[in-house]
Amino acid sequence: MTAKIERRGTFKVEYLQEIEQEVQQRWEKERLHESDAPMTPKNSQDEKFFVTFPFPYMNGRLHLGHTFSLSKAEFAVRFNRLKGKHVLWPFGFHCTGMPIKACADKLRRELQDFGYPPKFPDASIDSSSSDEMKSIQVEAPKDKSKGKKSKAVAKAGAAKYQWQIMQSLGLKDEEIKKFAETDYWLDYFPPLAVQDLKKIGVHVDWRRTFLTTDANPYFDSFVRWQFMHLKNRGKIMYGKRYTIFSPKDGQPCMDHDRSTGEGVGSQDYTLIKMKVLDKNGKLKSLQQPIYLVAATMRPETMYGQTNCWLHPDITYVAWQTNRDNEVWISTRRAARNMSYQGFTDEEGKVTELLILTGLELMGISLSSPLTLHPSPIYTLPMLSIKEDKGTGVVTSVPSDSPDDYAALVDLQRKDAFRKKYNIEDKMVLPCNPIPIIEVPSLGSICAKHAYDLFKIQSQNDKEKLAEAKQLCYLKGFYDGVLLVGEYKGQKVQDVKKQVQKKLIDNKEAELYYEPEKPIISRSGDQCVVALCNQWYLNYGENEWQAQAKRILKEMDTYHAEVRNNFEHCLGWLHEYACSRTYGLGTKLPWDEQWLIESLSDSTIYMAFYTVVHMLQGGSFRGEKPSPLGIKAADMCPEVWDYLFFKDTPYPDNCKIEQKNLDKLRHEFEYWYPMDLRVSGKDLIQNHLTFMLYNHAAMWPNDDTKWPKGVRVNGHLLLNSAKMSKSDGNFLTLYEAVNKFSADGTRLCLADAGDSIEDANFVESTADAGILRLYNFIEWVKEMLAVRPAMRRGTHRNFNDNVFISEMNLKTQQTDDNYKKMLFKEALRTGFYELQLARDKYRELCGMQGMHEEIIFEFIRRQALLMSPICPHVAEHVWSLLGNQESIWHASWPDVGEVNELDILRSEYLMEAAHVFRLNLKNILQVKGKGGKEKPVDPLSLKPNRAVVWVAKSYPPWQCCVLDTMRELYSTHQALPDNKVLAATLQKKAELTKFMKRVMPFVQTVREKVENGKGLSALAVNLDFDERQVLVDNLEYLKSTLDLDAVEIKYTDDLDAPEKTREEVRPGAPFISFSIAPHVPVAFVNPIERSGLFQVNTMVVEGETVKSLKEKLAKLIGFKADLDTLKIWRYVDPVMGPRQIPEFRDYKKGKALLNDGTLLLDINQKCVSLVEENGKPATPIGCQFVYVVE
Repeated sequence: MTAKIERRGTFKVEYLQEIEQEVQQRWEKERLHESDAPMTPKNSQDEKFFVTFPFPYMNGRLHLGHTFSLSKAEFAVRFNRLKGKHVLWPFGFHCTGMPIKACADKLRRELQDFGYPPKFPDASIDSSSSDEMKSIQVEAPKDKSKGKKSKAVAKAGAAKYQWQIMQSLGLKDEEIKKFAETDYWLDYFPPLAVQDLKKIGVHVDWRRTFLTTDANPYFDSFVRWQFMHLKNRGKIMYGKRYTIFSPKDGQPCMDHDRSTGEGVGSQDYTLIKMKVLDKNGKLKSLQQPIYLVAATMRPETMYGQTNCWLHPDITYVAWQTNRDNEVWISTRRAARNMSYQGFTDEEGKVTELLILTGLELMGISLSSPLTLHPSPIYTLPMLSIKEDKGTGVVTSVPSDSPDDYAALVDLQRKDAFRKKYNIEDKMVLPCNPIPIIEVPSLGSICAKHAYDLFKIQSQNDKEKLAEAKQLCYLKGFYDGVLLVGEYKGQKVQDVKKQVQKKLIDNKEAELYYEPEKPIISRSGDQCVVALCNQWYLNYGENEWQAQAKRILKEMDTYHAEVRNNFEHCLGWLHEYACSRTYGLGTKLPWDEQWLIESLSDSTIYMAFYTVVHMLQGGSFRGEKPSPLGIKAADMCPEVWDYLFFKDTPYPDNCKIEQKNLDKLRHEFEYWYPMDLRVSGKDLIQNHLTFMLYNHAAMWPNDDTKWPKGVRVNGHLLLNSAKMSKSDGNFLTLYEAVNKFSADGTRLCLADAGDSIEDANFVESTADAGILRLYNFIEWVKEMLAVRPAMRRGTHRNFNDNVFISEMNLKTQQTDDNYKKMLFKEALRTGFYELQLARDKYRELCGMQGMHEEIIFEFIRRQALLMSPICPHVAEHVWSLLGNQESIWHASWPDVGEVNELDILRSEYLMEAAHVFRLNLKNILQVKGKGGKEKPVDPLSLKPNRAVVWVAKSYPPWQCCVLDTMRELYSTHQALPDNKVLAATLQKKAELTKFMKRVMPFVQTVREKVENGKGLSALAVNLDFDERQVLVDNLEYLKSTLDLDAVEIKYTDDLDAPEKTREEVRPGAPFISFSIAPHVPVAFVNPIERSGLFQVNTMVVEGETVKSLKEKLAKLIGFKADLDTLKIWRYVDPVMGPRQIPEFRDYKKGKALLNDGTLLLDINQKCVSLVEENGKPATPIGCQFVYVVE
C-alpha cells in the first residue's frame, strides 16, 4: 500500500473549499444544471447529450468507488456542454431488492432478541452466526476484487450484528432503531447522497431525481407498464428453470441479493451413473441398486474410463433418490444441491441411508457406461479431489486428463501407496490409457504427452498439472476427433451434446447443475441450483438476441474489450428469473404474489428520467404535487404508450390534458435515445446486457430509441490496495471531499485511470493536485496585478509563436481525449502539459517578459480545458478574468493553427539546452571517494563562456547508414532487428573503415525512431535551420547556463576541433565551455532590514552596465522594470567602500552608474567604465551599491 503523507496544514484545501461553496451557491441560484428540451424539434441527434449512471443502491452513503464511475459521466456532460450541446444528466436512487428489507428485518430480530439498546453476547458466539451477520451490510453492492476477504466482511469490519454495522457508520442507538422499518432507509440515505453529490459539484438536474419500489407510485406505474408489454410480446415466460436459489430465503438469489458470489452463474454437468457390482462393508445393508455418481463436463470422453476416483478422507453419503428406487453416493453438499433439482421425493430433503468415508469405499468394483475398459473398473484414491466441487466422485480418463494420468502413474509406481488404501494390484496395474481422441500435435494419448512435456513427477505438481490440463482440454475439445464409438471421425465439440443425450436417454446419466463458485445470500445462506417455478425473461431467444446484437453493433463501447465482453455475455445469457417473493419493489401486474427483482426494474428507466421532473417535481417518492397536476393514478398503460411510442394516438377517456402529455412526450422525443451510459465493468454481464435486450423489446421497430454508447471502467483501488473498511483503507464521497476538496478529489479521480482495468486513487496525487490548483489561482492573481506592465503590441517573437502553437496543439489533443472519454489523458494534455508549456514560455521569455494578450489567452483557455474536471477552480478563475456570465455559458476554445515546425524548433532548443546543462554539471561536479559526487563548490571557478558547434550535414558514412535504414523501414514499415541491419550494412563498401562506429550510431538512431520520432529520425537533413534557432535564443542559453557569452559556430569553421567535426551531427549540437578573464564584484543593499544585503558575481571583458544590471536582477530574483533597479558606484573606488556607511544618506560619496561598457584590469582586479558620451574611462572599483526605487 502506498504510504500516506502527513499534511503540514489544511489552509490550501480550506481555501479551495471556500471557493467551491461560493461557486455551488451561484450554480444553484442560477439553476445552471437544469435542462429542459427546447420548444423547437431537434435538428439532429448531435445537438443534445443525454448521459446516465446506474442509480446507486440506498443502503449506505456513496463511497469513492461509486464516485469514480460517475465521474466519467460528470466529465463527459460538462465537456459536451462546452461543445455547444444541450445536456442532461438526471440521477435516481435504487431501493428495489433484498438488502434493505433483510437489514431492517435483522434489526427487528435483534431488538426482539437482545432488547433496546441491544445487549449482545460476547465474542464467543457461534461462528456461523457471526458469518451470517457479516453477510448483511449497508454499503452498496458490487465489488468482485480477488481479495481473501469477502466484500461484505471487508465492509462490515469486525461487526457481528447488523446493529453494530450501523454503529460503525457513526449512527446512534436512537437513530438505529428507526432503521428496523424499511421506509426509514428510503427517507434517510437518498437525501445524504444528494448532499454528497452536490458537494462534489455534479452537473445533475435534481428536478429529475426519484427512487424505485412501489413507494413511488409514478415509477411503480412505469415498471408495471413495461412488464405488461414484455409479457404481451412474449418476452416473459413461466416454468421450471435452473436458478441460483437460497433455501433459507425460499426464492431465487439474484446478483443484488448476494453477499458473495456476485456474477457467479450455474455450471451444468453430466452425472455419470457408475453401478456398484459388489456390495461390500456397509453397503451390504442396502437392497436397492447403488450408484456412485460422477459429475463431468466431458461426457464424450467416457469411452476412455479406466477407474473411478474417490478421496479417502472425504465423507460421502448414500441417499435415496426417486429414480427407480436407486441409491446414489456423493458428498452431502452435492446431495443437497440435487434435492432441489427433482432427484428426491421432497424438495430440499435428503434421505441419508449411510454415512461413509472414502476409505470405506476403496476397491469397490463398478460398471460404467461407454467405457472400453474391460469390466469391472474399481474405486481408487485421488488426493486432489475437492469436497466443494462436483460430487466428490470422479470418473478417470487417463488418456485425456493429465490429473487422472498422474494419479494413476503414482498408484502403479508406488506399492506402499496402494497398500495404504488396500488397493490390490489387479485393480490398478492393468489400467492403461485407452486412445479415444486424436488431438493434433498431442497424439491419441494427449495426457501422457503433456505429462512428459511438462516433466510432471507426481499428482502433487499442481502448477505443472494446471498447465498440462489447459493444453489438453482446450486442444482436445476444439480440435480433437473421436477415434471410437458411433461418432467416430467427428469433431469432439460437435458430438458432445449428442453423447450426453444418448447417456441420459439410456438412463446412464443425468443432467446436474451447481453454482460455479460458492454463493452466499445476504441472509447468510449457502445457495444451491434449484428447479423453480418462476417468471423469467426469455433472454437468449434467437430473434430477441439478434436485435440486442444489432444494438451492440451500432453502439460505441470505447474499448474493444468491452465489446468483446458484451458479445460473450450475449452468447451465454439465457432465461433470467425476474421475480421474487421477498424484498422491496414493484409487484408483477398479472401475478401480485411476485415482486419484480432489482435488475429487472432498471433496464429502461432512462426513459422515465425524461419526464419525471414534470410528474414528481424533484421529490423522491412523488409526494409533492406534480408541476402539471398529473396524478400517479392517472398514469395508465395507455398514457405511457402515448408518451413513449410516437405513433400512438391520444388515449380515450384520458384524465390528463393532451397539452400536458404533449409536453412530456416532447421531452422524451427530444432527449432519447440515451447518448451515453456510464458504469462499472461488472455490470456488463447483467444490467447493461439486460438494457440492450429491453430496449430492443420495447422499441423493436424504432432504432432511434436504442442506446448509443456505453463507457465502463474497472474497480477503484485506494492507495494501490483494495478498498476495505476492516483494513482502514476506505473513503466515502463525503470523507474524500472534506479531505481533498471537490476539485482535488475530481482531479485525482480523473488521474486514477482510463482503462477497464482497476484504477488507483492515490492520496498523494490528490494532495499534489490541491497544491497545483491553489498555485494556479495565485499565479492568475499575480498576472492580473502585473498586467499593466506586461509586454504588448502586435509583434510576436519566436517564443510567442511557439507558445501559441503549443496551446493550439494541447487544445486539439485535449478535445480528442475528452471525445474518447480518456480523462486521465485529457488531464495530462489539458492541464499538466499545458502548464508545462506555460512554464517553458515564461522561462524562455526571460527579462523580455511574457506577452500580455498571449498569457491571458492561456489563462482563459486553461480555465476552459480544465473545467470539466475541476469546474469550481475554472469558474473562479473565469470570474477573476472579469467575466460576468458563468463559464458554463462559454464555448470550447477554437483550435487555431498549429505550426508544427515552430514546435519542433522549440523542442530542439529545449533538448539542446538540457544536454548543455548536463555537460556543464559534469564539468563542475567533483568526484569524491568511490566515485561519489560531491556538492559543487560555490567558490570554484566556473565557465562563463561557451561555443556551440552545429553540423550542417552528416558525414558521408552516416548518410549511408541513414539511407539504408530508411529503405529498410519503408520496406518493413518498421526497423528490422539489429542483426539484419548489421548484415545489410556490412555489405556497404563505403562503411568498411567505420564498422566499429556504425552499430553504435545505428542504436542511437533506433532509439529516436522508437521513442516517437519515427521516420523523421532517419532524415539526412533537418526541416529547420538549427543555428538560427540557437542564435535567436542566445539570451535564454546564457541565462539557463549562467554564462556571460555564447557563440554559435558551424563545425566546418577552420577553428573547429577535429574531434568535434567528426562527432557533431545535425540535431545534436556540441558545446565547449571556457573561462574568460574576469573580475569579481560585490553589490551591497544599504536599505534597512534588506533581505539581500550583499551579492557577488563576476564582470567579464566586454560587459555593459545593462548586462551587469540584468545579471544582478537574476541574482536577487528581481522581475519588475529594470529601470527601477539602480546601481551606484563609489566616487573614490579605493577609500569609499572602507568608510562607515550612512544609511540615512546612502548616496553620499557615490555616483549613479550610467550606461556604458566595462573595461577590466585583471592584474589589479578592478573595473573601469567607458560611458557612451565618449568620455575617458573612469575607474569604478569592484564594490557597488544597489537599490530598487
